[in-house]
Amino acid sequence: MIKNILFIFSFLFLVSCKKLIDEKQPKTITEISIKTDFASGFDVVKKDGYSVITLNMPWPNAIKPFKYLLLDKDVAIPENISYDELIRVPVDELVVTSTTHIPALEALGVLDKLVGFPNTNYISSVAARKLVDEGKVKELGKNESINLEVLIDLEPDVVVSFGVNGSNKTLNNIKKSGIPVLYNSEWLEQHALGRAEWIKFFGFLFKKEVKANKIFNQIKEDYFAAKKLANTVTETPTVLSGMPFKDTWHIPYGNSWAAHFIDDANASYLWADKKGKGSIALNFESVLEKAKSADYWIAIGSYDTKEQLLESNLHYQQFEMFKNNNIYMSNKKGATGGLLFYEVAPTRPDLILKDLIKIFHPELLPNYELHFYTQLK
Repeated sequence: MIKNILFIFSFLFLVSCKKLIDEKQPKTITEISIKTDFASGFDVVKKDGYSVITLNMPWPNAIKPFKYLLLDKDVAIPENISYDELIRVPVDELVVTSTTHIPALEALGVLDKLVGFPNTNYISSVAARKLVDEGKVKELGKNESINLEVLIDLEPDVVVSFGVNGSNKTLNNIKKSGIPVLYNSEWLEQHALGRAEWIKFFGFLFKKEVKANKIFNQIKEDYFAAKKLANTVTETPTVLSGMPFKDTWHIPYGNSWAAHFIDDANASYLWADKKGKGSIALNFESVLEKAKSADYWIAIGSYDTKEQLLESNLHYQQFEMFKNNNIYMSNKKGATGGLLFYEVAPTRPDLILKDLIKIFHPELLPNYELHFYTQLK
C-alpha cells in the first residue's frame, strides 16, 4: 500500500513539473516560405492562422512591393506585422476585373463566389455567363470607371484588379469605401507557365492551396510533355507573330510570353534575338522585309478570312504565308463576343503550346483539334 501511494505521488509530481516546464516554453509558430516555380510576381509566407502574400511588382516600374495579410476568420491580427491590405479568408464573395481571373475561379470550384464584374459581355466562360444571365454576377460598368454605388451595395470581401500604374482613381475610391483591393499582376509574367501559376494566388484567398498546386502541377506536366514531343522533330519553321495597328506593327520581344511558346513548340521566331518588355513597334515595310518568306504568321485578331485582311492592307498578299494559307488567328469568341484566348489562355499554357505544335508540326498531334486558333481561309 505504501509503495503504491509513493508511486502515485511521484507520478503526480512528475506530471506537475512537466506542466510547469511546458508553460515556460514559448509556443513555436510554424513558418513556411513558399516560392513559386515560374511566376516572379509574388511570394508567400504561411504561418499558423495567416499568410502574407508579397506582390513583388504590382505594376510596371512600381517603386515598392505590396503586402497582403490573409487572416483566418477566427484569428486576431498578429502584432508587429505590416501590410497594405487585410483580407479575412476564406473569401465568401469577391469581384474581379479581368476575364483572365475567371478560369482560376472556375478551376478551383469557387466561381459561385463571384458577385460582380465590369463589362460582363467580355466573359466567355459558359458557367460564368450563366451566373450573369441569372443576375448572380452584377454588371459594374466599365473597368476604368466602375459603378461604385453598385459595388458598395454588393459588399464584396475583396476586389481583385490589376494596375497599369498606381494612380487609378476608381480603385483608390474603392479602397476609401472600405473594400480591400488586391492587385493581380499575372499579366507581367514573361514565362509561359508564369501566368498559369497565379492560380495559387487565388488558392490562398479561398484556402484551397492544395487544389491550386495540384491543378498547376498537372498543367506544368502536360506542358513539358508537349514540349518534349515537339523536340522530336528537326524541322523548325520560321514564324511571324503580332498584329499591326494603324501604321505600326507590334512585334513581341524575343523574351516575351508569346516568343516562349514559339520556341517551346520547336519553331524559329524571327525576332528571338530582340530582348525587352512590351512589344517592338515597327513599320510595315521593315516587317515585310524580314518576314516576307516566313512559314507561318500567328496573331491575336478578329479577322476570319484572308479577304478581310486584304481589305485592311493589300500588301499582306506579298507574304509567303499568305500565299500558302499559313495564317492562324486566335479569334474564337464567347457567346457575347469576348475572345476566348484573352480569357483562358493565360491559365492554360499547355493548350496554347499544343495548338502551336499542331500548327507547326501537325504530324505530331494528328487527332488534336485547335483550342484557340483558326486557320484563315
